[in-house]
Formats: sequence, C-alpha cells, structure tokens
Amino acid sequence: SAGGSRQLTSSSFLRIGQLSNVDLNEDIRELETDLPRQHPNEIPHNEKLLSLKYESLDYDNSENQLFLEEERRINHTAFRTVEIKRWVICAMIGILTGLVACFIDIVVENLAGLKYHVVKGNIDKFTEKGGLSFSLLLWATLNASVVMVGSVIVAFIEPVAAGSGIPQIKCYLNGVKIPHVVRLKTLLIKVCGVILSVVGGLAVGKEGPMIHSGAVIAAGISQGRSTSLKRDFKIFEYFRRDTEKRDFVSAGAAAGVSAAFGAPVGGVLFSLEEGASFWNQFLTWRIFFASMISTFTLNSVLSVYHGNAWDLSSPGLINFGRFDNEKMGYTIQEIPIFIFMGVVGGILGALFNALNYWLTMFRIRYIHRPCLQVVEAMLVAAVTATVGFVMIYCSRDCQPIQGSTVAYPLQLFCADGEYNSMATAFFNTPEKSVVNLFHDPPGSYNPMTLGMFTLMYFFLACWTYGLTVSAGVFIPSLLIGAAWGRLFGISLSYLTKGSIWADPGKYALMGAAAQLGGIVRMTLSLTVIMMEATGNVTYGFPIMLVLMTAKIVGDYFVEGLYDMHIQLQSVPFLHWEAPVTSHSLTAREVMSTPVTCLRRIERVGTVVDILSDTSSNHNGFPVVESNPDATQVAGLRGLILRSQLLKHKVFVERANLSLVQRRLKLKDFRDAYPRFPPIQSIHVSQDERECMIDLSEFMNPSPYTVPQEASLPRVFKLCRALGLRHLVVVDNRNEVVGMVTRKDLARYRLGKEGLEELSLAQT
Repeated sequence: SAGGSRQLTSSSFLRIGQLSNVDLNEDIRELETDLPRQHPNEIPHNEKLLSLKYESLDYDNSENQLFLEEERRINHTAFRTVEIKRWVICAMIGILTGLVACFIDIVVENLAGLKYHVVKGNIDKFTEKGGLSFSLLLWATLNASVVMVGSVIVAFIEPVAAGSGIPQIKCYLNGVKIPHVVRLKTLLIKVCGVILSVVGGLAVGKEGPMIHSGAVIAAGISQGRSTSLKRDFKIFEYFRRDTEKRDFVSAGAAAGVSAAFGAPVGGVLFSLEEGASFWNQFLTWRIFFASMISTFTLNSVLSVYHGNAWDLSSPGLINFGRFDNEKMGYTIQEIPIFIFMGVVGGILGALFNALNYWLTMFRIRYIHRPCLQVVEAMLVAAVTATVGFVMIYCSRDCQPIQGSTVAYPLQLFCADGEYNSMATAFFNTPEKSVVNLFHDPPGSYNPMTLGMFTLMYFFLACWTYGLTVSAGVFIPSLLIGAAWGRLFGISLSYLTKGSIWADPGKYALMGAAAQLGGIVRMTLSLTVIMMEATGNVTYGFPIMLVLMTAKIVGDYFVEGLYDMHIQLQSVPFLHWEAPVTSHSLTAREVMSTPVTCLRRIERVGTVVDILSDTSSNHNGFPVVESNPDATQVAGLRGLILRSQLLKHKVFVERANLSLVQRRLKLKDFRDAYPRFPPIQSIHVSQDERECMIDLSEFMNPSPYTVPQEASLPRVFKLCRALGLRHLVVVDNRNEVVGMVTRKDLARYRLGKEGLEELSLAQT
C-alpha cells in the first residue's frame, strides 16, 4: 500500500490497478500457455483483501481535441437522431430480453416434462415391486447428469456465467471491469446453464439470471456489432464508449427483472436501487420503456404458445396470481404480526448469508479446480433428489385432489384421487410451488410437512448458491419464506380458531417477502415487484413493513448476499459514501506515488518502454511540460490513456513529419473499442524509437485534479459521483505528486473496530 510516507518504486505503480485484465493480461497469458500450471490443494484466502486484477471502466469522457472537434460538428438535428437511436436500442433490448425469457421458460417446461415422462414408467414399475432404492438411484442419477452438463459448460467454458450474475452486473455498473461479463459467449452459457440447473432439480430459479442476460443483450445491441462473432453492422457507433454502454446495461438489467416477474416498474426501481451507481432523469423513461417492451414481448409470445393469443395472461416468468381481497385483507391488529415476520425473515436471512459466507470461503480455498466444482454440483443435485424422494416417501402426506387432475410426479406414494403435498413442494418447479403455497386452500398442507420442507430446503438452497452453475436465489428464497410463512399462518389460524383474517396464503406471501428481503436486503424495488406480481396494491404497506424490518434486522448481523459475494471476490467496489470516520485521512496519505509521467513532446522509445514494462502497466499517464534547464518536471498539462497511445501505432504515424499519414479520427478509437491492441503486437524499429511524438492532440487537457491536502471523503465523493478512473493529485505549484484510483479508495472501509485498511493482492 502506498501513502504519504510509504514511497513505492516506479515499478510498483501497478498497485493503483491500471493494467487491463481483459486486454493486456490475456495476451501475456497466451505467451505463458506452454509453462506448466501448478494447482495447489489450498488457495489461501482472506476476506480482507482487495484484488489487483480488477480494472476500472472509463466512465469519464476524455475531452481531447478529437472528441471536442466531433462534438462541435454535431448539430441539433444530429443530436435528435442520436436520441432516437437510444430509444430504438431500448426497444430492441426489451424485445430480445423478452424472447430469451420465453425461450428459457418453454425449454424448461418441455425438458422437465420429458424427464418426468422418462422416469415415470420406471418409478411406477419398481415402486410396485418394492424396489425403491433403484427408483431413487434412477432419479438422482438423471438429475445429477443434467446438472453435470450445466456445470461443465460453466466451469470449463465461461466461469463468469455462474450464479445469478447480479453481483457482477452490479460491479460493472459501479465502474469495475469484470472480464467477459457482457460477452455473447457468456449469454449463451448463461441461458443453457440455467435451463439445465432448473431441469436438474436444484434449489434454484431462472429469474435472477434474466437480469444478467438482459444486461449482456443490452451491451451487445448498443454497440451495433459482436466482437465475438467479428461482425460489425456499422450502426450505433456513437455509443461505443463505457459511459453510453453503462446506461444501456442498466436498461437491460431492468428489462430482465421485468421479464422475470412481469414488473416493469419494479425493474426500473431494481436498476435504480440495486444496480446502477449512476443515474439521471432522462435514463428513467428509457429504462421504463425497455421494461414495458420486455414484459409485453414475453406476454405476447407465451400467450400464443399456450394457445390463448388474445388473452395476454403471462406477463412474467412467474406470476403470483391474484389474491382475493375479501378473504385476504388485513386489519390493524395484524401490523405487529407483520413486523414480527420481518424480524424472523431478517434473522433467517442473516443465518442464510452467514452459512453461505463460510461455505463460499471453503470453496475458494479448496474447490477451485473446475473438475472439483463439477463434482460438487453433481453431488448437490444427487443429494437434493435423494432428500426430496426420501421425505416424500416418509411423509406420505396425501391429500384428496380437488378440481383438476394433478400431474405426475405429485401423486407419488398416494392412492388414486390423492396427491402428495410434499411432492407439490419438492417436485414441482419452484415457481409453481410458490404459487401453490400462496393460493392452495386452508388444510392443503400438513404443518409437519411444511416444517420439514422449510428446514431441508433452507440448507439445500444455501448449499446450492455459489455452485458453478447458472442459477438464481430469488425463487428459492421466496419458496423458503412462503413455506414457513404458511406454517406461521396455519399456527395463527389454529390459535384464533379459524378466524377468516388468519388465512395461511396471506402469511405465505408475507413470509416470502420477509425471507427474500432478509437475504438480498432489497426494499423499494422488491415491494413494487411483489405488488406487481400479485396484482394487488392492498399489500403495499404490509410488504413494505416486512421488507424494511427484515433489512434492518439482517443488516445488524451481516451484509446482504450480493454485497457479501462482491466482498468475497475482493472486488474494489465503491459504495455511495466514504467511511464515516475517514476525515482524518488526506489525499497525500491515500494516493499512489511516485507517478510515471509523460512529457507533452516525448520520444517514441520512451513511450514504448513505459508501455512494455509489465511491472508498471498504467492505463493513465499525466502529461507534463518539461523544462530543459531544470531537473524537476514542470506543471500538469493533461492526461492520456494507454488506449490512446496504443491505437494504430499513432506515435509512429505522427512522429516523422516527412511521412504524410492519414489523420486519426475518433472513429478509429471507437472501432477498436473495447479491445485495444497490446503493446507486444506493435513493432517499433530503432529509427522509429528516436522519433518524437506530440501528445497534445490525444491527451485530455482538462483532467480532474485535487490538492494533496483534500480529505478522503472529498476525494471519494469526486471520484464516485463522476465515475473517475484517474484523479491526479497536485501540489500548490500544480506539479503531479500522486494519483488516486479506485483501489486507493476501496481499500478503506468501516470494520467492527473502526476504519480498517485492506491489503492488496494479485488474486
């Protein structure tokens, strides 16, 4: 760590984290593929680390001469055209996100039906003969095989597709460059992986990954090309920069929520509350438009698929169904009961997060090889199937079928005309199980059945989250909460001797909200999502009470699940405010120093040597004016980025005045975005090394600076609010004395014993 009194060598400037993990490191790794790789049995990991492998995105536009010249040429009509294109892109994001959600839903439904059809005859056959062990083995093997395929494609092809992807998108929108997070390959693996995870019977949902899928779709559409497919459609070129892509990714995340829950307003609020770190009023309407289009597309396609094209009765992947106001209203005396349920949800959510925290630490240390990750996923699938099968057999909780027939396997171990209530919870898709717990009439579930299911599913869901599979935690959390909430409602109905206000379905809804809120700590957005998914604004106030209570109680013990996993991955995430006790620190103590600077007119060989030095790979260089008569470097003149130095061997094209070369335009940089060539791919002759280069045209002549006496909260606020990647620290003579970047700020946080400083590691 560098500070005012802790001087670093020039090569240790790497600590400020300016080496692009996607651009340069990938090329370096290609040169090291022939070296033998060692796989230690244990990887030491400390949660109080900050990783140097994560880089920042350039959310602040570099206002160099090229940028200013282009902006000045654009007239009012051109700006209106750009605005229309933004709306067109948002519409395309909504349509494609809705179509991806439809594809996932339809494929899951058909594959799950095929799985049940394959095993039905065998289970019936062997169950009649008393061969339950073979039936169980068949069921567990089939589920484990499906999950194995889903885990293999994630572990060996694209590990960033694991989980729901919400923490990664949250980091991206915060300004952290997560490698491959918005690639086309990631989307394909995500979609296939979540289908296989759900069909494999894991305690997962397909709603959470829709947020990541929508974000990837938005990132691709907004650029008008695919770098993975090497296809450029020559459209939307103006948006090829981090700032514009960030806003569209926010819209994609909202469209994903909207498609998942049929909640366009909830999607906008989710992106605002949990996702986006930067927001503006113009963005709100565009994101809402994308969310509405996403919901409408999903609704239209699924309605046609289900044979009721004019009905439009499928607004989201999950629909909680409408609640009867007469039977399920609430009274004033129930308010304390709802608050109590929020307390229970907060405690159970904190327990869930704490258990998952230690499990994740164990995985990071010991289960870091892809083959071990696949084996663990198969083990969890087999255990989940075994636990469900055994609990269904042991409970024999058979209830008479009322109304329509119940599909297999919900009639396991029951006579004709009956169904197994434990099977409705375990062997339905989690979405259907949640709806059943909300709407099944009183008396449909045995309290012992609900208690056993809640306990087992709680630990199975906790074990499942963090596996190397594509899966979400939204629906499992809702299912756990709905189960103990209905159990609470049954107990309350028993104590009140069947009072009409003590309807178990209502308390299942409140329990679901309490459990999900206790795990992910969402408040405003989750309140609106639950209201839109139930189609009943009556429950707005009690749901809000439950969620606020769950968040307050849960935050007292541990962080929310997403923030916890961001911390465990050692990501330099910047929260809304600096630590409250950090006013004693100044920029002089926080900054990295000394800084490698470039002169405004620099020798090509010097530039190449600096860019080639792998021990000090900066991404931003202060440009200073050099005084030939003095040894000290003069004042700051600007800031230039690595990508601007690398593009098209610009220092050679512009260096020799006898060479008449095409003048670079801003379009040249946008065409190369986001993968600029590494310095190793550029050949510079000895004669070219002696040429001189003028950096004035490409540098940003007005970079943000801060005096070295500025307090840490002031520096933090400037970097966080403006999305800065580099903040130059100057003295009273405007000479560069240091540089502040994301990692310099993120390494300070408020711990249990006050302000603590995290260690930096190349993990």
